[in-house]
Amino acid sequence: MVRVGIIGASGYGGGELIRLLKAHPGVELVGFSSRKHEGKPLSSAWPQLWDKGLFATLEEVLEQADVVFLALPNGLAMELAPRALKEGKRVIDLSGDYRLPPEVYESWYGIPHKSSGLYREAVYGLPELHRKELGGARLVANPGCYVTATTLALAPLAAEGVLRGAFVVGLSGVSGAG
Repeated sequence: MVRVGIIGASGYGGGELIRLLKAHPGVELVGFSSRKHEGKPLSSAWPQLWDKGLFATLEEVLEQADVVFLALPNGLAMELAPRALKEGKRVIDLSGDYRLPPEVYESWYGIPHKSSGLYREAVYGLPELHRKELGGARLVANPGCYVTATTLALAPLAAEGVLRGAFVVGLSGVSGAG
């Protein structure tokens, strides 16, 4: 059983993680946190999940979990990931903080990348392409929904050497967050 915690559990990605991980037979969801909902019942953010659990503090989640999902806005995960890794946790970051080279990240998001050393360690979390590397990864940069769909669609063409460029249009019916 893997002991998992979610930090940033009141957002769309965090809510979906709670729903999926609670049903996973190999996972024990040991805690979830949200600055906005700390100490409140899960139903304060997710009434449809029918759970009596309370949003914990960040410290409680880090203390109890072996694997931590960071479901945080861009810029916050790079502040928390080094601490979690130093405490021996494995980290899966759902934000864009470890997906791009620091100079591209800074240009795209307009904020400084404070943890460039960890960027080099992060494994891109697309199991269809990086399954072997993911097994031993301490830090996983989870890809976004658009790039996952695009990458999986174009990877066979790239592998065959026939991809010379692509123009992709992606549309989202909900939030673009998952």
